[in-house]
Amino acid sequence: MGHTEADLVQLLHTGPFHLALRTAFAVRGLPLQRVQHHLAHRGVKVGVTSLSYWQQGARRPQRPESMKAVRALEEVLQLPVNSLIRLLHEDAGGRGEVDRPASRPYRSLVEASGVVEELFAELESPVDGGLHTVGHHERVRIGAGRELVGRDSQHVVRAHRDGVDRYLAIHHGDPGCDPSRVEVRAAENCRPGRVRWHADTGVLIAELLFDARLRAGETYLFGYGFEDGTAGPSGEYVRGFRYAGGQYALQVRFDETALPVRCRRFAQASAGAPRTGRAELTLSGRHRTVHLVEQGVRPGILGIDWDWV
Repeated sequence: MGHTEADLVQLLHTGPFHLALRTAFAVRGLPLQRVQHHLAHRGVKVGVTSLSYWQQGARRPQRPESMKAVRALEEVLQLPVNSLIRLLHEDAGGRGEVDRPASRPYRSLVEASGVVEELFAELESPVDGGLHTVGHHERVRIGAGRELVGRDSQHVVRAHRDGVDRYLAIHHGDPGCDPSRVEVRAAENCRPGRVRWHADTGVLIAELLFDARLRAGETYLFGYGFEDGTAGPSGEYVRGFRYAGGQYALQVRFDETALPVRCRRFAQASAGAPRTGRAELTLSGRHRTVHLVEQGVRPGILGIDWDWV
């Protein structure tokens, strides 16, 4: 049974935002490409992927240009002025399930994977880069607004062919991330090179140039980081591995004014697979951190997730 005008009126009153938006699209009979066309005529540029994420609840409009698009959507969809904007503000104020961080659906992870390959090709680099990871220690910082503020990496690699002189670091921000505002830091034994990003998926790839050209079998230690803080509340941090590797350690530090009530580690064979190997992690009272250590990484995904309430 399709949505009716009465359903739309009700959802504009009760929310949440993404269900009201999805229902408005359905009731007005407008496909996303047509909506994008109407917005463009009003001088507002927004991708079909972003519109799709908004109606799924996978992302919430937050940036000024996104809020401008929401106001234009009210006009395009013939909705009362500020009706969608009001729902966004109410959702952000802590209403039920919508206040929880939006997780990345399987589709968005697959799209991000495709984007990574495209950006690697643009930087004229093979995905493996000629390097194997010997050890990777990653520190993630979660801020007072529950957002991913930034992360730092200490990375040890071994070249498996001659002439390797760079590493491509991937940052996949939380839903709402603006990769154009993410800062790349080359901290130790490397310097920043080219940077590419994809706005709709929140993916950024940074080229880190080594201070030496490696021969096959040589190891190299370098440090780098990303300063983010552009997305909404974070509920997890995940790291994907295409190849087997050495040790991986992940530490998540929370601001003392915003501590989660529960933290867990998990593993996945792939983005669409169920999460396994779950284990509760105890938050250190002194350092406000949790961590995991994997001695021998296998292809797949490792991560830590947490609950705020």
